[in-house]
Amino acid sequence: MFQPGLLAGRRILITGGGSGLGAAMAERFGELGASLLLCGRRAAVLDATAARLRGAGAQVDTAICDVRDAAAVEAMVDAAWARAPIDVLVNNAAASFIARTETLSARAADAILAPTLHGAMYGTLALGKRWIASGRPGVVLSILSTSTLTGRAYTVPSAMAKSGLLAMTRSLAVEWGPHGIRLVAIAPGPFPTEGSNRQLNPGERGASQARAPLNPSGRVGRPDELADLAAYLVSPQAGYINGEMVTIDGGAHLRTSGAEDLLQWSPAQWAALQAGRGR
Repeated sequence: MFQPGLLAGRRILITGGGSGLGAAMAERFGELGASLLLCGRRAAVLDATAARLRGAGAQVDTAICDVRDAAAVEAMVDAAWARAPIDVLVNNAAASFIARTETLSARAADAILAPTLHGAMYGTLALGKRWIASGRPGVVLSILSTSTLTGRAYTVPSAMAKSGLLAMTRSLAVEWGPHGIRLVAIAPGPFPTEGSNRQLNPGERGASQARAPLNPSGRVGRPDELADLAAYLVSPQAGYINGEMVTIDGGAHLRTSGAEDLLQWSPAQWAALQAGRGR
């Protein structure tokens, strides 16, 4: 199925595309013939990833954009569209960290909700209205979480944001389907990246997650596995899949939400975590 030209002629915008799973998806899309627009806040990270992908033969543009800012998202999409229409949006940018929910300030909660929920909505609306106005088909792929299935203690704003995006996916699949626009989603389980380990798996927890003791598959996911699933979902091969979220977690959500170990943390452990973050 993954023929070299599977995504040829498609221009794909990936938010948070400079690192982690965003970069892994970009690499796979490029291998399959897509042209890429990587969006993020850190120019150095975007430039390094773009250079690596160009070296492998991909066509890559970058855009500095803070997806928390609706006007900035609109301006970025407007400039990109003027150069060439965008066919696929991957809502990948997100933020999260573990915390006792009762200690969260409004500012801390917004730091998660703004990029994860609002940013994805801004990008989806910016492209959706252009697709509809121009009569072009389009695809929106949102990277969610298995917290949409289980809930998740200690990352409540993230679980709320991801669940909101699942509602958006299902709702707009119906509303925009007649326009030839598909909305799909992926719910990854444990796919360790530098960013996720820093925010969600500090210290000893990172080591235990790496061993994946609660995963029925006995391991964590590989970025290329998620990238292959993403490539399939945005490709013409998945043209009859709409409004669906695909879980890729080795079956982990059938055993655990992923937060049970945190129920055993002592006040001293939480204090040390907060001190390390400077909060």
